[in-house]
Amino acid sequence: MTKSILLVGVGGQGAILVSKILTEGLVRAGFDVKMSEVHGMAQRGGSVSTQVRYGDKVYSPIIGEGAADILVAFERMEAVRYASYLKPDGIALISDKEIMPMSVASGSAEYPAGCLEAMQEKFSTVVVEADRISREIGNSRCQNIVLFGTLTRVLKLDQIDWELVMKEVLPIKILEVNLEAFKRGREAV
Repeated sequence: MTKSILLVGVGGQGAILVSKILTEGLVRAGFDVKMSEVHGMAQRGGSVSTQVRYGDKVYSPIIGEGAADILVAFERMEAVRYASYLKPDGIALISDKEIMPMSVASGSAEYPAGCLEAMQEKFSTVVVEADRISREIGNSRCQNIVLFGTLTRVLKLDQIDWELVMKEVLPIKILEVNLEAFKRGREAV
C-alpha cells in the first residue's frame, strides 16, 4: 500500500529539507520512495510544495487531487490552498504560523480569517504551535523540524531512527537545536 504525503509552505520555511530527511529515513527503512518538488516563486516568499510517496512499489511521485494521506502545512493559508489534495479521511498537520503574502503586506488584500477552522470542519486536523515551540528552544528557524517531529509521530514509523538520519543529513552547527525541535514536535501530539 502506498502512502502519500504533501508538504506545503512558503519559500524559506524548510519544507524541502523536511521532505529530504523524510525520504532518506523511508529509504533506509526499505520503502520504495519517490519525491517531487515544486518551488514556484519560493525565493520571493511564494508557495512551495513537495510530494513524498512511499510503499512497497511506487510508480510516480505525483499526488493527484484527493489522494494525499497527510497534508503537512508549514503555514495556515497554504493548508487551505492545498486542501483539495487531501483525501476525505486524510490528516491535515498544520502549523499555526501566519505569513503575510505581499498583497496583504502592501494593504491590497486581507489575510483570510478562519483557515484553521475551515480545515478542522472538513478533515482530521492536528494544529502545532511550531512558532511558539521553536522560539522556546531559542531558534525560530527550526519550526520545520518541530513539524517534522509531529509528522513522524502521526506516521507511526517509530522503527526508523529519525535522529540518526538527521545527524547524517543536517550540518553539525544546527544539529543540536534541531534534535530538540524534533523531540518537542513529537511531544506536541
